[in-house]
This record gives sequence, structure tokens and C-alpha cells, in this order.
Amino acid sequence: MVQLHVLFEHAAGYALFAVKEVEEIGMLLPMVEECVTKIAKFTSMVSLAAFFPFKSAQGALENINAISEGVVHADLRLFLETNMPESKKKAMLGVSDSKIGAALQEELSFSIQTGGVVVEILRGVRLHFHSLVKGLTAQAASKAQLGLGHSYSRSKVKFNVNRADNMIIQSIALLDQLDKDINTFSMRVREWYGYHFPELIKIVADNSTYCRLTQLIGNRKELSEESLESLEEVVMDSAKAQAILDASRSSMGMDISPIDLINIERFSNRVVSLADYRRGLQEYLRSRMSQVAPNLAALIGEVVGARLISHAGSLTNLAKYPASTVQILGAEKALFRALKTRGNTPKYGLIFHSTFIGRAAAKNKGRISRYLANKCTIASRIDCFSEVPTSVFGDKLRNQVEERLSFYETGDLPRKNVDVMKEAMKEAGDVTTEIKRKLEKKEKKRKKRESKLHEEVNGGANGTAEIKAENGEPEAPVKKKKIKAEVVETPDDVEAPAAEEVETPAKKKKKRKSEAMETEELPETPVTEKKKKKKIKAE
Repeated sequence: MVQLHVLFEHAAGYALFAVKEVEEIGMLLPMVEECVTKIAKFTSMVSLAAFFPFKSAQGALENINAISEGVVHADLRLFLETNMPESKKKAMLGVSDSKIGAALQEELSFSIQTGGVVVEILRGVRLHFHSLVKGLTAQAASKAQLGLGHSYSRSKVKFNVNRADNMIIQSIALLDQLDKDINTFSMRVREWYGYHFPELIKIVADNSTYCRLTQLIGNRKELSEESLESLEEVVMDSAKAQAILDASRSSMGMDISPIDLINIERFSNRVVSLADYRRGLQEYLRSRMSQVAPNLAALIGEVVGARLISHAGSLTNLAKYPASTVQILGAEKALFRALKTRGNTPKYGLIFHSTFIGRAAAKNKGRISRYLANKCTIASRIDCFSEVPTSVFGDKLRNQVEERLSFYETGDLPRKNVDVMKEAMKEAGDVTTEIKRKLEKKEKKRKKRESKLHEEVNGGANGTAEIKAENGEPEAPVKKKKIKAEVVETPDDVEAPAAEEVETPAKKKKKRKSEAMETEELPETPVTEKKKKKKIKAE
């Protein structure tokens, strides 16, 4: 008879349940589903065979990480080897995840069951777990689950090595949204201000410049020769500034009220501020790309590289893609439509925005896009898995694409890939050592600053201790004793003035000694005179 045991992984520990009458339960699966909710009927079918509580939160996290990755942890191995029946042929183990089931079957040679009745039994175990394990309350079980859930999520976030590419994904999405908004708002300003000064639309084509001019001009009737300089500063062209001034004098536009003009100026001010913010965001994106994916940015540009990373989901995902997928990334609809209608598949997706494809001839666009996708894949893999980010490989790959373009046009043979990569490896090694040296230098400076601060703090503590000693703490008498010991060493009374005569700024200690000697010799003289008088009287 086959004995079914079910393994249940909980935040509190591992539990092994023995299932009674497996064959009958398997036949009556609908009845099992009904009995799961009632604990009295469920305990008649399932009983707790063994329970292994986790010793600490760190141990629980390690075990759950191992289970999620389909790896058999040492604790799980020991638990199953100890509590499963010895005859492995008769014993069957039910698990929830097929991945961990396959690992257990390979390592411990258990017969594993994942589907069917096991799923319903595990559902009942999950529902009544705190009642089946003695000494475990529902509150304690929920606390353990909450704590493990937080630590598991935190570890998964930390595990993402290239999490800095999240900033790139968000910034490129915001950049695209800003482009749409600025275009929409600029068209609104043109249409709104066009009622008053329609000729300005034909003279100035740039949206941002048009909005600045709207702020500057205001009412066109107020324009004069004095405002020509300020117009030149905005337009950066004297001929255009003069054309605006001439057009304002003979304009066909309608008159506008001051309140309408104030609203137009406010809105154009908002558009100008959005355009300025967009420029700042583009600089931020450029700096992030130079840190996260410098080779991809050097090869295809910051914006197109960021779009590729955003479309793939992360730099790691982009590095996993083959070159054929990178080539048509962003043209999925066209690809599936072509496959459905059996038409021509697209030659390029997002990489079409690169300058290389625009510069290539019509017949060579497909070839250069395939070659460029190949180089993009290499660059993304180098960026993803290199320790020190450098743009050396990106520059070399860009030169290769340039050479391939000239080969299609003129027929000049490009350099071999092996030679280029060898050269790039040599240069990258030199750059990496230089960067590491600079980083070590910065680290040494930082440690030096920290040690200085530490010494200053300790020096302040010592200074307070010395002040305490001067104010009458127990250290003061010790210093006095030392002075007395030094005074005793002096042989004669005559040395005190001699020491004063030979006083130099380099030898201040002698001065201190002599002063101490004088202070102690003064009280001693009357004592010796008294003794002499006593001797004379006795005589």
C-alpha cells in the first residue's frame, strides 16, 4: 500500500503530513473539496507526522529562497531523510511546486506527486495549519508570514544588480510623455496667440522660441524699435527680429483684451518651463546612461539605448536577447501581422531611430540594421556583466559600424572583428586599472578624513580630561609629586639664579624647574636658621 506524505512550507517551518486512505481520497476528489473547509473531517483524513521550526528569521529566509529557486536546502534534506519512511518505494511525497519536486526526486530519489488530490490537501493544510500544529496560534502564524514576506521582498529588491536601470526606464518614459505634452501645448499657444498675431507662426518655427516670443511681445501694437535688441536675444537672428517687427506693424490679427493676454502669457510661461525641464531631464538621462550602459550609449546614442532598455524591461533582459530579437524590438505588431498574412517581416524596430540606418542606402538598410543589432547585443552584454563600466568597447563597435557603412558604399574592406576586440581589450584593461587606481585614491582620502575626525573627537575628550585635572581632579597631585621629585635632585641653592641667567626660549623646562626650586627654597630657610639658633643656645 502506498503511503502519501505531503510537504508544506510555512513561514514558521517545514511540516510533513501523513494522508490516510490515499486511494479512496483520490477517487472521491469532490468530497475531499467539501471536507477541506471543516476541520473535524479534515483531521480524520490528514494528520501531522513531523514539524521542523526555523531557528531564526535569517534561516527562514534562506530556506524560502532555496525553495523559490528549486534548490533543496540542507535543513529540508535532513528533515525529509529523518521523517520519511525508510521504504522509499512505498512512500510517496506530495509537494506544491513541480520545480522543487523535480529537485527532490533527483537528489533524494522520492516518488513525487504534485497535482490532483495533493493540491486540495495542501489547501486544507494552509487553512487549518495553526490548528494542526500544537503551540502555534493563528496570530503567531500570521506574524511569521508577514515578517518573512517583508524580508523576502527586501532581499529580492537587493538582489537586482542592475536596479539603476529602473531610473533610465522611468526617465525615458517621462521624456516621451513630455515631448507629446510640449508639442500639444505649443500648438495650443500658436492657435490661441494666432488670433492676435497670425504672421508670427510663419516667421518662427521652433515651439520653445515661439512661446518665449509670446511672453516677450504681448500686445503687438506695443512693439517698437527699442524692443529690437530683446527680440534678437530670443531669436538669435537680426533678420528674423526685423521681420517680426515689420509684421507687427502690418498684421491682420484681431485686437486682444488684457485679461486674455495675461492668460496666454501664463500658459506660454508654463510651456517654456516644461521645455527647460525636458532639457534637464535629458542631461540626467545622459549621465545615467554613461554610468549604467556606457557602451550601448556610445554605440547607438543615449535616447535609443534607453528606449531599448525600457522596451526589454531591464538591461539584464536586453543582454539575454539574441541579435535577431534586438533588431525588431519595438516592431512586434508588424512582425506578427507579417507572419499572419505571410508577408515580408520588418527589418528594424527601435534601432531605426539610429543615425546609421538613416545614412545607409535603401538597399543596404536591412543589412546595416542586422549588423547594428549584432553590435548592440554585444555592447549590452558587456555593460551588464562588466565590473567597471567603460565606453571603450562602445567606441570600437561604433567604428566598426562606420567601417561597414563605408564598405557598402565604397567597397573598402573593414577590419576583422578579432583584431578590433583585441585592441579594445587592451585599451579597456588600461582604462580599468586607471579607474581602479582613482577609486582606491578616493577611498584612502576618505579613510584619512575619517581618521582625522576621529582624532579630533578623541583630542577633544582628552582636552576635557586635562581641564578637569587642572580644576582639582585626582590627576593634579600626581603632577605635583613629579615636580617635587625633580626639585630634590638639585644639589645646591646657588643653581636657581644661574638657571635664570642661562634662560633661552628653546629650554623652557629648566625655567620651570628653577621656579619650582625657588618656591620650595623660600620656606626652608627659616627652618635652618631656627636650628642654628638652637645649636648656639645649647652651646
